[in-house]
Amino acid sequence: MSKVLIIGGGAAGMMAAIAAAYNGNQVHLYEKNEKLGKKLFITGKGRCNLTNASDMNTHFANIMRNAKFLYSAYHTLNSEDVCQMLENAGIEIKVERGNRVFPKSDKSSDVIRGLKEIMSQVGVNIHCDCEIQEIQAQNGICIKDTQGNLYYGDKCIIATGGLSYPVTGSTGDGYRFAKEMGHTVLSTYPSLVPFHIREEFCKNLQGLSLKNVTLEIVDDRGKEYFKEQGELLFTHFGISGPLVLSASSYISDRMKENNFTAYLDLKPALDYDMLDKRILRDFEHSKNKNFNNSLDKLLPKKMIPIMIQCSEINPYKKVNEVTKEERDRFIRLIKKLPLHISGLRNYNEAIITKGGISVKEINPKTMESKLQPDIFFAGEVLDLDALTGGYNLQIAWSTGYLAGSSIY
Repeated sequence: MSKVLIIGGGAAGMMAAIAAAYNGNQVHLYEKNEKLGKKLFITGKGRCNLTNASDMNTHFANIMRNAKFLYSAYHTLNSEDVCQMLENAGIEIKVERGNRVFPKSDKSSDVIRGLKEIMSQVGVNIHCDCEIQEIQAQNGICIKDTQGNLYYGDKCIIATGGLSYPVTGSTGDGYRFAKEMGHTVLSTYPSLVPFHIREEFCKNLQGLSLKNVTLEIVDDRGKEYFKEQGELLFTHFGISGPLVLSASSYISDRMKENNFTAYLDLKPALDYDMLDKRILRDFEHSKNKNFNNSLDKLLPKKMIPIMIQCSEINPYKKVNEVTKEERDRFIRLIKKLPLHISGLRNYNEAIITKGGISVKEINPKTMESKLQPDIFFAGEVLDLDALTGGYNLQIAWSTGYLAGSSIY
């Protein structure tokens, strides 16, 4: 039996505590906030998309970096195991679109409550309002909090999260601890985050949600980085929504070296010819109308003046006077509306952090440091990230559980 000190009371830390306690260890969990799971509480807009019910291959396909590193972790605790654990704790779950798993109550607090109940049952000692400042790992483990108190143990699991949502306490402490132990910490970037767009008309479209559109991201050389169909939201600063968050995972670490443009296909179900015929039919039913009054069936009302302005077609021109060249220009705009990306929103709005502690220096079968015996890492502090859909929380659950279960 070991005395295990766990730093960080988020998803990875709580799961690590449960696993370590299952092995009969004496477990102490230290959390800087006044309560556990503060970031977990706001995930999924407070609903907590706690995992994804897809098979393991789908999980790995949605992991952006170092998926192979996670094989042992996922075989130790997969999404079914997480669901079973919570159900055994009395938390009912449900599966929604895209195999996203949520608590049936739509309350993230229920997930946290379930985990706390399990920790209570297995005897985890929880210490909130305790911010750890320093770790010494020679001749056993000694950690010191900001008040100068010392805590001793045999093993230490660092599960302090990344830099996203710093208001929840994710301030990069784990990166500092790792560097002090000689670990390589790769550059970090906000990811799963909205885009700033140069075009001013985004402000006029604020609040407009577009479903079933295609978003394509290319650089100045025309190289495509992302292309998917889904939902997008205009904001006062640019664009957000599920499509944009996913796209950010592909370019967040490349923004400094490249200029990116987002192209919107507003009618992906129609090719050029089909769209041309559709517009001609609409024109036929609007023979005596001005151009700006003929598009209600084609585009959202809020978007019509913006598209007309971008097309440079006189809005008061009669539809039967619109030339084939103008119509062609308008169709090409609908199929490929350019939005120039000027930057990403910051960590305050980023769901996750891309980058972190190099997994080359971590044993993938135990999560133990290869550089410092008796020190383990789990969760977002590592250089692991995935797309939206519950995959990032599964990384936290799996790595946390593997770290805890590797200690006896």
